Amino acid sequence: MDMNKPSLLYRTLLVFALYMAVFPALLTAEPVKEYIKISKEGVKRIPLVLKNLDTEKSKSKKYASEIDAIVNRGLGFTGLFAIIKAPLNIISGGDLYQAGKRNINFAALSSVGAEVYAGGILDKKGSTLRMDMEVYDALTGKLLMRKLYEGDKDNLRKLAHRFCGDLVKMFTGKPSIFESKIAFVQQSGGKKEIYLAEFDGYGAVVVTRSGGLALTPALSPDGRKLAYLTYTGGKPDLQIKDLATDAIVSVKRKGVKIDPAWRNGTAELATTFSFDGNQELYLLRDNGTITRRLTRHGMIDVSPTFSPDGRKMAFVSSRHGSPQIFILDLVSGSVKRLTYEGKYNTQPSWSPVGDKIAFTTMQKSGEINIFTVNADGTGLRQLTYRARHNEAPSWSPDGTMIMFSSDRSGGKKLYVMNADGRNQRSLGLGGQQMQPSWSTFQLKSSSY
Repeated sequence: MDMNKPSLLYRTLLVFALYMAVFPALLTAEPVKEYIKISKEGVKRIPLVLKNLDTEKSKSKKYASEIDAIVNRGLGFTGLFAIIKAPLNIISGGDLYQAGKRNINFAALSSVGAEVYAGGILDKKGSTLRMDMEVYDALTGKLLMRKLYEGDKDNLRKLAHRFCGDLVKMFTGKPSIFESKIAFVQQSGGKKEIYLAEFDGYGAVVVTRSGGLALTPALSPDGRKLAYLTYTGGKPDLQIKDLATDAIVSVKRKGVKIDPAWRNGTAELATTFSFDGNQELYLLRDNGTITRRLTRHGMIDVSPTFSPDGRKMAFVSSRHGSPQIFILDLVSGSVKRLTYEGKYNTQPSWSPVGDKIAFTTMQKSGEINIFTVNADGTGLRQLTYRARHNEAPSWSPDGTMIMFSSDRSGGKKLYVMNADGRNQRSLGLGGQQMQPSWSTFQLKSSSY
């Protein structure tokens, strides 16, 4: 990849970027190893026949229809499955309204190229919905999973996503994304505020009310706190908000503050301060107390991101001329350069799996594209092509997807893609969004 040195953008991003700146039940299943291998290698999506829920009572039909739509969207979002419409004769006999006693027509499944079948029965008792789901290997007829789900009729997404999460975990061996959250910046006119939403952008609610600019959101590993920058007084102010209580800690230091990032496994975060004269990275507690200076160099050091074990930190530095990505060992203090190709590499994001780091590169054409590289510097791979400006990559909690912002269709929007760059699509939110931050864990103690 051939890139020019973008001196204007360099100054803008590293010095001015802060102004422009995410019931107990029966389960009979083990991880399906052959599919885990396929999904890791990115060879293909799993051909899945997903039958609509059967209901014996008419009062359950509207709930079944809504759940079917949620399950289809959720499994489609993962990029793991190629969903196939169920043949008309998929149930060939038995008791249609009792899971485990229905005769599945595996010949019909074979005729449409299915490798997996999933279907179930929905029943309503009072305000409680009971969804009995079964999953089969369509090639062998083996039962892979059967599980009963119960949930309130007023929370269909949660009920549907519990099944989606179990299905994905069965095939990948990883916890699902379905209870994760995203934070992002939403622009309206000249104002930018931070919003919190479910993994796919659903149910977005505003978290900040700065009245001006709120930028660079960073969700803590446990999902309880949000760090971000505000400019309510005309100067950058680093704030740390407890999402359960709405309590805010303001970290008031002179000079520049840029790009907060949480350290995994701790209540600490790193950010860039310039109160000592140069833009250096510091480690601080979630109460705002600085505990450690991390970098000591005459050039700018910004954009921290931590390895899953919290022992290493990748960051951007201009210490060798143009911005490049480096890795600091927090135990030994040693620093090594990670990127050598490209003249302008920034915005690193370390995969929660630990094997890769995503980052953005400005290329000679003027495009900004997203790449990944192995944590040892090998395996450089370009993920976005010929799509204008693609920025701010953020990994899903299972490491299978990357969310980012792109202006490929005009204004900036949030997009998601598989970790290998396949299946790029917009979240379809209204307005303009940027700087996504995907939670590492489920948000259990949040008022949002």
